[in-house]
Amino acid sequence: MNDSAPPPAPAVETPAERAEKAAIRRRWISLAEWVGIAALLVSAGGLWMSWSDRKADQAERATESNEKSLVAFTASRDGNTVLTLNDPDHRIQEIDVAFPPALGVDAQTGLSSPQIDASWFERALLKVTDKGADDRQGRLPVLITATWWDGDTKKSDRAIYQVRWKTAGRLLGGRKLELEGASLAERGGSPARLDALWAREKPAK
Repeated sequence: MNDSAPPPAPAVETPAERAEKAAIRRRWISLAEWVGIAALLVSAGGLWMSWSDRKADQAERATESNEKSLVAFTASRDGNTVLTLNDPDHRIQEIDVAFPPALGVDAQTGLSSPQIDASWFERALLKVTDKGADDRQGRLPVLITATWWDGDTKKSDRAIYQVRWKTAGRLLGGRKLELEGASLAERGGSPARLDALWAREKPAK
């Protein structure tokens, strides 16, 4: 005769218990999905920041390179009638200097010494300012094209400069033209733009 008790019958889950366990599993799956999405967002954000930093660095280097490709002359007086042009960042090979077509002055080309000489336009400017006071002053826009070598690459840059001038009477009659300085007005330029600026700067008689 066997007196041992029979094993207990397995517990039977109720529908409510099964539904609760299924809900718990769904919550864990949803949490895992959100963790995965968050990880993807963090990774994507890191990639975007890295790409953005690289683009910013490239833009900064490009800006620095462009700035180095631009000539910025400063002018120093050599007596009263010549302005010597200097740019320590470029070894200028030659320059061309063009004047407003309305002034009727020939361009100076192939100048190996960067400078502006009053003798190039003295007669024309004195004619424009004739029949007025002897002592006058103003600005003359000129277009300067500079050429130089960067290693084996020939480069050029063009900009409009405003030449500051003044006239004064001579001891024995007549008038003389003197140059006082020059400064960068704008990048690029064309004959039409020179004429437009000269129309604004041209002294009234």
